[in-house]
Amino acid sequence: MRSLYARHSTRVFRFLVRLVRDATTAEDLMSDVFFDVWQQAARFEGRSSVTTWMLGVARFKALSHLRRRPHQPLEPDTAEAIEDEADTPEILLQKVGKAAVIRRCLAALSPEHREVIDLVYYHERSVDEVAEIVGVPAGTVKTRLFHARRRLSEHLSALGIERGWP
Repeated sequence: MRSLYARHSTRVFRFLVRLVRDATTAEDLMSDVFFDVWQQAARFEGRSSVTTWMLGVARFKALSHLRRRPHQPLEPDTAEAIEDEADTPEILLQKVGKAAVIRRCLAALSPEHREVIDLVYYHERSVDEVAEIVGVPAGTVKTRLFHARRRLSEHLSALGIERGWP
């Protein structure tokens, strides 16, 4: 279990943070993931890699947590009183580098699109592995990837960044 944790904890943690958008919650969920992996190790059938299986368990835990989380809408007066501190695209490009801009564009994607981009590009999972983790057909993963790439391109264009940006 120690070597399994050492090998996979960083990847699982990063995946959870991207899903729940809170490091503390991700740490709690990561403990649950590894506890479940330990309890269900005998059920692992080897049809996929261990990483794919663990990311599937992590995804289930994160989605379950997000479903339970209460949403408290803001009062209209409170919402109007909150000052918009968003930077203009010019200031954004002056303040941060390419990675930060891309993270911001990724955050603007829907959870489904962000999830497939994360698994394919950051966790280097194949379309079939992503399909297994997410629980949708491979064709759906391909469609989500297509639309996610298109939306990323649109967000970058809106910031005045064209393809081939160094």
